[in-house]
Amino acid sequence: MARSTAQRVATTLRDRIEGGDLPPGTQLSEEALGRDLGVSRNTLREAFRLLVHESLVVHRLHRGVFVRVLDPADVHDIYRMRGALETAGVRAAATAPHAAREAVSEAVTRAEQAAREGDWQEVGSADLRFHRALAALAGSARVDAAMDRLMAELRLAFHEMPSPRRFHEPFMARNRTLAALLEQGEYGRAEAELTTYLDDALRLILDAMREAGR
Repeated sequence: MARSTAQRVATTLRDRIEGGDLPPGTQLSEEALGRDLGVSRNTLREAFRLLVHESLVVHRLHRGVFVRVLDPADVHDIYRMRGALETAGVRAAATAPHAAREAVSEAVTRAEQAAREGDWQEVGSADLRFHRALAALAGSARVDAAMDRLMAELRLAFHEMPSPRRFHEPFMARNRTLAALLEQGEYGRAEAELTTYLDDALRLILDAMREAGR
């Protein structure tokens, strides 16, 4: 078994988690995934080990492998990391390449289009791309890699919200505001808005978890 194959399988599963296709608590069947992806059980097990290391799945003795269900401490830590990575991007926005800056606005536009179509899962995916694009303004491959891993965990946090529309809709205008502040060179105001934005999103998720008895 080539390790690169396991890495590709892990990437596929990570993308499915980030896309919302594998929600928290989903059992990952070796037999079904092996058929779907055309790989051996050994390859899948290695891919699972990679995802366990990334805190995206858990292995439960005698039960199998499951997409991880977050607890409030996980969500706190995810948002702490988001703040560090996305703030780094905003602070570097003035010298970021044009294409990187365009990616921020394009993600906002895609979310708005998906909202008009009533596709709120895609709104969530576009929101993730928006925040990845903010971090990418830092121009760091290591920041990008950390953000890629974090986005899949963040999708798990989004699943804590009972209504994707009620969660994402209020933040769409704030995404547009952030993009506009960056376009106008208002970097200090953008950083302040981002900090408040992330605090508000964190509070909403934690409130939902608390209401669910988590």
